[in-house]
This record gives sequence, structure tokens and C-alpha cells, in this order.
Amino acid sequence: MIPFSVLDLAPIVEGGTAAQSFRRTLDLAQHAETWGYRRFWLAEHHSLLGVASAATAVLIGHVANGTKTLRVGAGGIMLPNHAPLVIAEQFGTLESLYPGRIDLGVGRAPGTDPTTSRALRRNLATDPDDFPNDVAELMAYFRPAQPGQAVRAVPGEGLNVPIWILGSSLFGAQLAAAMGLPYAFASLFAPAQMMQAIELYRSLFRPSEQLDKPYVMLGFNVFGADEEGQAHYLATSMQQAFVNLRTGRSGPLPPPVKGYLESLPAPARAMLDDVLSCSAIGTPEQVQAQLRAFIDRTGADELIVTSQIFDHRERLRSFEIAAEARESL
Repeated sequence: MIPFSVLDLAPIVEGGTAAQSFRRTLDLAQHAETWGYRRFWLAEHHSLLGVASAATAVLIGHVANGTKTLRVGAGGIMLPNHAPLVIAEQFGTLESLYPGRIDLGVGRAPGTDPTTSRALRRNLATDPDDFPNDVAELMAYFRPAQPGQAVRAVPGEGLNVPIWILGSSLFGAQLAAAMGLPYAFASLFAPAQMMQAIELYRSLFRPSEQLDKPYVMLGFNVFGADEEGQAHYLATSMQQAFVNLRTGRSGPLPPPVKGYLESLPAPARAMLDDVLSCSAIGTPEQVQAQLRAFIDRTGADELIVTSQIFDHRERLRSFEIAAEARESL
């Protein structure tokens, strides 16, 4: 039985607020803890009206403070937006407050558009190709300080904060393998290179102080309900959000719409079939079967589940169905 974790984007729904989103995020985390999920990760995005997790480290602290045993972390921090020292200090602080419960996943995408990237960094001189060096610098800040070391992360140095590489391409797979780090692939919205990335990561992996063998976590969408028609109906919120994002009309998470897929032109339906192919939609029995098929196909060591559903109670039920499916696998 492989572990399941939660990826939460702290969605802001139409008519809702960020404050409401944060209350729902904590409520979901507390339920996830009782349902046996291993981790609860939050993702860094900026200038998106439907995502409230921009100040990711702050929200991680909120969730960790309201839970007891759940590992809480970033899935992930977009490292080119930040100085590695700042991230080491933030996560060193979190680990000091909640020892043994903090994860740090890092990615090289900006998590936003070029204009917002410029506002975050003040310039775009940071080269994404510097990402491996930034990861190495970040890892160094968590090691015990060396004699004469001029720059130190306080808190941070000497703390055990597991670092993960996040990616949706072969670049991240190669980097995670070379550095001997666990690898989380964004198959929940970018599955095109998933199987190739998994194979590459496992074949090139070099053991490290943190990890002695490859470890792959895959993202997976679950839209579960007690009736199949209701599950497909609930999934239309996520489908609308993707179409809106791809057409430059992103906004809060919209309510579900009956017959949405049937109303779309063929290219939009094909796009959704592609980007959301790593998904389970249906009843508890159907979700279990689809999860089993995905795990058998990929050999994933862990799944991180997301469920972008408009109604909070329906969203909780979807995560509960995924947890029940895991117990039956």
C-alpha cells in the first residue's frame, strides 16, 4: 500500500475570499491527517485570482500549527523567484517550529507570467539554467556550518529539511537523479513526458546522504462522488479553470456547469483530454480502479492527490474517497 499525500492550491472560488480559502485549507489538512495522508503540500503561484498560496511558507506554518502529525511542505517553492538563503531561513524557521514535519520541494518555473516575474525579482537577470546551482546553494545552507563560512542560515544550518526536485520535463528528472534527491513529477497537469521522466530518473539515480535509492511521487487528480454523474459534474470546475487559463481568462475557481464538456469545441476537449489524463473521475469503485491502473502503469512510490472542486464539502468527500481507495488497493 503506497502512501498518498495532498496537493492544495488553496483555491479561491467565485464569490469567495482568500480568508475563506485559508480556513478551508486548514480544514482539509485536518481531515487529511485523520484519513491517513502522509503529506500536505502547498504550491507557489502569483497573480492568479483563483490561487491563494502565494506566500507559501506563511501558509505552511498556518497548516502545520493546526495539525499534529502530518508532514507539511511546499510543492513547491519556485526557486528562481528567491535567493536560496531566504528560503533556507524560512524553512529553517518552519523546521525549528515543527521539527520532523517540514518538506521543501523546489522547481525552476516562475509560477506566474513574465510581468509578475519581473515584479517579484525586480529584473529577469536570473537564468533558469542556474537552478542546479541554486539548489546546491540551498542544500549547503542546511548543512552544519564550516569553519570561516561567511554566510549562514540561522535558523537553518544543521537541520534536516528534506529537499525534493519538482518538474514536468526531463530536466528535473536528470537533476534529481544526479543530486540523489526524491523527484515529484507534475503529471496532474503536464503528463506528456511522465513515463520517460520516470525511467530516466530511475536509470540515472545516484545515491546521496538524503536518499539511497530513487523515489518518485506523481501528481494525480481525483474527482470522486457517490454517483458517477455527480463526479463528472464536479470535475467541470477544474476543466473550466484550465480552459480559462489557456485562453488568458484565468480567475477564481468557477462553479460546475452541466454539459460543459459537450459545449466545448474539439480542440479544447482534446487539450483537456491531454493535460488532465492523469485523473480519476467517478464513484468510489471507479476511483479505486483508476488509481490502481495508474499505480500499476507507473510504479509510483507515492501519489500526491489534488481535487479542485468548487464546493468544500464535495471536495472533502472526494479526498475521503481517494483515501478509502488507498486502503483497498
